[in-house]
Amino acid sequence: MHIKGVVQGVGFRPLVYRLAKAQDIKGWVNNASDGVHVRFHAMNREEADNFVKHLLENAPIRAVISHYSLEEKKDVEERFEDFKIIHSESKTSATLMITPDFATCPACLAEFYDKSNRRFLYPFITCTDCGPRYSIIESLPYDRERTSMKVFAMCPACQKEYEDALDRRYHSQTNSCKDCAIEMFLWTKEQGARPLSSITDVVERWKAGQIVAIKGVGGYLLTCDAANARAVALLRRRKNRPSKPLALMYPSWELAAEDVEMEVGEKLELESTEAPIVIMTKQQNPMHELAFDEIAPGLAQLGIMLPYTPLFHQLLKSFGKPVVATSGNLSGAAIVYEDEKAIKSLSSIADAILLNNREIVVPQDDSVLRFSVVKRRRILLRRSRGMAPSYIDPELQLPRRDILAMGAMKKSTFSLLHEGNLFVSQYLGNTDGLEAQENYLQVLNHINKLFKPRVEAILVDKHPAYFTSIEGQRLADEGAVPLVRIQHHQAHFWAVLGEHQLVDSSEKILGVVWDGTGLGDDGQIWGGEFFEFAERQIRRIHHLPYFDFILGDKMPREPRISALALAHDEEDALVLLKPAFTEEEWRIYRHLLQRDAGLKTSSVGRLFDAMAALILGIGLQTYEGEAAMLLEQAAYRYFRKNGLTARFSYLNETGLPANLTSLLLSKILVDLKSGLDKELLAAKFHMSLAHYVACFAEERGYEKVAFSGGVFQNACLVDLLILLMEKKHQLYFHHKLPPNDENISFGQLMAYLYASEFE
Repeated sequence: MHIKGVVQGVGFRPLVYRLAKAQDIKGWVNNASDGVHVRFHAMNREEADNFVKHLLENAPIRAVISHYSLEEKKDVEERFEDFKIIHSESKTSATLMITPDFATCPACLAEFYDKSNRRFLYPFITCTDCGPRYSIIESLPYDRERTSMKVFAMCPACQKEYEDALDRRYHSQTNSCKDCAIEMFLWTKEQGARPLSSITDVVERWKAGQIVAIKGVGGYLLTCDAANARAVALLRRRKNRPSKPLALMYPSWELAAEDVEMEVGEKLELESTEAPIVIMTKQQNPMHELAFDEIAPGLAQLGIMLPYTPLFHQLLKSFGKPVVATSGNLSGAAIVYEDEKAIKSLSSIADAILLNNREIVVPQDDSVLRFSVVKRRRILLRRSRGMAPSYIDPELQLPRRDILAMGAMKKSTFSLLHEGNLFVSQYLGNTDGLEAQENYLQVLNHINKLFKPRVEAILVDKHPAYFTSIEGQRLADEGAVPLVRIQHHQAHFWAVLGEHQLVDSSEKILGVVWDGTGLGDDGQIWGGEFFEFAERQIRRIHHLPYFDFILGDKMPREPRISALALAHDEEDALVLLKPAFTEEEWRIYRHLLQRDAGLKTSSVGRLFDAMAALILGIGLQTYEGEAAMLLEQAAYRYFRKNGLTARFSYLNETGLPANLTSLLLSKILVDLKSGLDKELLAAKFHMSLAHYVACFAEERGYEKVAFSGGVFQNACLVDLLILLMEKKHQLYFHHKLPPNDENISFGQLMAYLYASEFE
């Protein structure tokens, strides 16, 4: 008999070995480029099926079996005397999945703190269930000589573990200990790089108010004492990050729960193998006296993570309280992961840099997620370390083809379909900057090196000026393959359809796609779209009313401009907005808005900006989504005090308004003039948007409604949609991918594979 299976994870070959020994089965198992192969003798089909059943039921905790097959080999004359694990093969192009990086497992942590264990406080302790994977892979299949661990020769004790099929470190490619150690060095301007004498050096620097850059799994993190307001402010100034929230790393979930409102879902995510940053609401009276105003200015939410490497565990336990832990880069640039570059570029931010001599091959930021407060909907905000790049969904039938989808510009990713396996890259940032472009290409080239795909088509966004579109065109020309342009918001819709295996649905599905920017088929800037999916085709059936889009990229950065564009004909609005502009700006911008031939937008993202400017007086924002986050927070504050109820909606019971934006603007201006509570106005704005979608779906007779686009990162809006619609409709939100532009490359791929016009 011969079993072939595609498995994401590690420890599968030892499992096969142990089960075969227990059942006295003779044969072999190996890890080839296209997955795990098992060949064995069986007396009959029943014995073979029973063996496979035991394999599936006892799969290692980190293993995910995407598919498998059992085949009878009657003409094979192999004779087996025993059962063996044989070495990996790499003769053919790789088709297996890539295992992501795993947080330190409980078994390794127990050894780490066991004084009698030979790995006591060894900061790079790992086993087959934990440690870096994707970030250190140089080629496939995943064996030590094909990773950045190849330069570390194992000591006799580690080598014995590595070769013992019954040991939990059998073929643990990251295996090492104090006798064959990965080494750490502390760099300072005064002394350069020197061997780290003790982690106390780092802890004492935190206590002294210094900033320390620390090499993690996917890149460097900038850290400092979260209770030291001066240190946090200094980090912001040096990093050029004036107000965007900074993440916190706590020693334990118990300590974090003293400062934030943590429920079971958040705790489970914090302690998961992915170990993401989890956004949670700050307690009204947090136990720890941290520099909250400097960490998350104006926000009641905090990004919390737990240590996910032994080094971070040791540092945080020794320090005894949380530290700020933010990506090691200047704002807007890619995360730094190379040691020389860290010394060159982070020395202007950090007072000291903690390096180690294990190279990072693939850079990754930390993954980020949140839960909606009321309905507890899990919302993925960034898919990166611990989650990328394999996308596993056995229910999604994918052909054995090689297709590359390049994604969008902001929150960029690429997706590769290769021999029936799907890879969605980690978050690669905003590719309108040179560093992010270089990072995007570096990761893309690495995936191409791993799999050597024979790409038959390249998919890009319809916007021709995106870096990903330009690069896609270059690659298509270079490889003489077709280039296919797919509209941005249709790709969003296809992405959520693909996630929920709805691509072959016989029912009509309403797609609500709301985001900030995307080039529409009519040349305008879309972002408030309603689509219908039927018979593998997407048709735009409605959109929020257009309003003027002026000043290009300046408009998304300045909510006051969105407000002026939306309300430039409303005298009451002009009175509110004029103080936010200089006399020259006021004259020029109003002149631009008097022309009818300019660019228009239906963007709900810009609508949020406009309302944040009018309601909260936010004229400028220093990071993407800041104004919308503050408006969402204001709405949540009101709902927490008064409950969620549709009576807050500006829509009446007579049906859909002819022009939603005009209705909202006129109502809000009246309420502003009357001095109504601003938190109530924010709540009414959110409720009205959700009410509008509910009315639209009801009026048009849609049972299934799917949502995508960056606006649905807004947990308050998601809660309200579920509240108003869950009893009458089947609702589909993203759950494996973020709703933002990170899902565009996946959606492009779904469109190409399943849309009838591409067949």
